[in-house]
Amino acid sequence: MAHETVRLAEYAAALRYEDLPAPVAQQAKDCIIDTVAAAICGSALPWSRIVIDYAERTGPGGKSRILGRGSAVQAPAAALANGALAHAFELDSLTRPGAGAHPGATVLPPALAVAQEKGADGRGLIAAFVAGNEVMIRIGRATGHTNEARGFHAPGTTGPFGATVTAGHLLGLDAGAMTNALGIAGSLCGGLLEFARGNGGMVKRLHLGRASEAGVLAASLAAGGFTGPRTVIEGQFGFLRVFCTAWDEAELTRGLGEEFLVSTTVLKRYPCHATAHPAVRAVRELQAEHGFAAAAVEAITVTATERMIERHNILEPADLMLAQYSIPFSVALGLCREARDPESWDETALADPQILSLCRRVRLVRGGELSAVTIALTDGRRLERRAENGMLESGKLTDKFQRLTRAVLGERGATLYERLLGLEDERSLEWLG
Repeated sequence: MAHETVRLAEYAAALRYEDLPAPVAQQAKDCIIDTVAAAICGSALPWSRIVIDYAERTGPGGKSRILGRGSAVQAPAAALANGALAHAFELDSLTRPGAGAHPGATVLPPALAVAQEKGADGRGLIAAFVAGNEVMIRIGRATGHTNEARGFHAPGTTGPFGATVTAGHLLGLDAGAMTNALGIAGSLCGGLLEFARGNGGMVKRLHLGRASEAGVLAASLAAGGFTGPRTVIEGQFGFLRVFCTAWDEAELTRGLGEEFLVSTTVLKRYPCHATAHPAVRAVRELQAEHGFAAAAVEAITVTATERMIERHNILEPADLMLAQYSIPFSVALGLCREARDPESWDETALADPQILSLCRRVRLVRGGELSAVTIALTDGRRLERRAENGMLESGKLTDKFQRLTRAVLGERGATLYERLLGLEDERSLEWLG
């Protein structure tokens, strides 16, 4: 062991906005804007309203705002709600290569909650956001996804660490207090994958809300002098050895201070699980190129990893969460509806006979991470496409923001977007809600 927890805490506590190269600051700001849009979109959903109602009922009297609702509550309640909202509809960011971490939905909610509570500015928010992600993504890489092999939902286990760092950064924790905060966060990790077995999908959204809330709790307690173990990540009974079946401690500090892993953040194009994005993009491109209708499709084959086949080969999803988690359903919907629009993924899609019929004709076969798609048409044609990246391209964030916020904000969405583009120049953040 090389005191990795302490080294991560020292780095995070010392990081300042002025230390960020311009491209890194821009990448972080894009992820923040994307997460705001995802949360606003999520705020209108029925499972989100349950969380919002709870947050408003239990956390009144604060200065931290719930996105999409605008109500002000205490910081922990706002972090809980906004974390659940940001992940409410499979729209939030992730990393490539994957690290089992959600850079936006577990780091922005606690950052925004504490920033609004303490009157921080836009640059402070961005710096804290980067600090949280530099720690969280490294921890995620160190797990090698083996925490999920044990049945944990990775963002619920890595998320509290990133959330704690970003909240602690805005609270002005020094290296010692930040170390304690991480030590506390290790006892707040959780989230089980049982929802993927066919019921109770709402709880998946809660995992990121709880991670966000945990960050505010851990950082606030540490600010008051509460302590936690200094070896919480690498220790004999620390996070890696308890939650994972295998791990690589070297990943915890590899490149620390030399490269910014927040730059590995990617933004989603469609409101479905990231594993489906390459295949959805591939079938939509083939449809646009060859002009066939969904009814003309006889069968679809998608190459996939063993993990994708085990968790995402859901042919008859019981609810919308499982539909978004299903690669076959996502592919089928992509051929029948505008897959970029959240409105396309509703209860009518879950009952659409054409989508359901096509879903049953999608077959996942063992292959690789990058989906190769073959479509067999009723006229005998076979179309093939290999899609290496289904994520949002540079320059497309404006369109996504508009699609995600129009139902809740209408024309006000454009005004909010313009203001977020200048986030680094904002002196306060009370307007963001």
